Amino acid sequence: MNIVVLVKQVPDTEGDRKLDPSDNTVDRAAVDPVINYIDEFAIEEGLRQKEAHGGEVTILTVGPERATESIRKALSMGADKAVHVSDEALHGSDAVATAKAIAKALGTLEFDIVIAGSEATDARGAVVPAMLAELLGLPQLTLARKLEIDGTTAKIERIVDGGFERVEASLPAVVSVVEKINDPRYPSFKGIMAAKSKPITVQALADLALDAAEVGLANSWTQVASFENAPPRAAGQTVKDEGDGGVKIADFLASKKLI
Repeated sequence: MNIVVLVKQVPDTEGDRKLDPSDNTVDRAAVDPVINYIDEFAIEEGLRQKEAHGGEVTILTVGPERATESIRKALSMGADKAVHVSDEALHGSDAVATAKAIAKALGTLEFDIVIAGSEATDARGAVVPAMLAELLGLPQLTLARKLEIDGTTAKIERIVDGGFERVEASLPAVVSVVEKINDPRYPSFKGIMAAKSKPITVQALADLALDAAEVGLANSWTQVASFENAPPRAAGQTVKDEGDGGVKIADFLASKKLI
């Protein structure tokens, strides 16, 4: 079975993330980069499916040269190889443009299933897997908390209000997962050493036959028009209760139009 796992490198959520005022895009140099949190669950699920059904796991990343660091970590977890789509023209691409690039890259690979995290922590759009399935003309199984593959059929369980639902589709298909699906493994020392020799294929837009006019900040459907830094937190107000504390609090809330 040929399994492709989508991985994105994002700014560490523990850092002080910010936008670059020069073009209103995420300032990726301001904070240490890491693998998108939910993508680690996607990697783990790809590895588990490989262990159950055989085959190989390919990591697919769209991002700058620095994303190689995250690719190597994914390889150290046990993936077999990687494809890194990297081109300056991709800078600032929104979800639509990014999905186009991923779809083109997948067109150069043989795959039975594509597994992705449900969303990225630097955008929280949760739309790329669905867009990708639409571009490829494939079934989508989204927000999976459990994945089973039976022959040429993929089956998932998806959490909904009041319980869960079961959904299935024929392969090939696109599956997005949530963090309840598994517990990602830690790379072993042996895995870290082995990752250094695993192949990474770097592709530019020309290799994908993708026109630069379809991607990048200037050609994206969505852009950040402007932004302002959050104002510093104001000092709190202390209410001294002299028998009328409740009234004072009510007056304060009323002044803020909260009641």
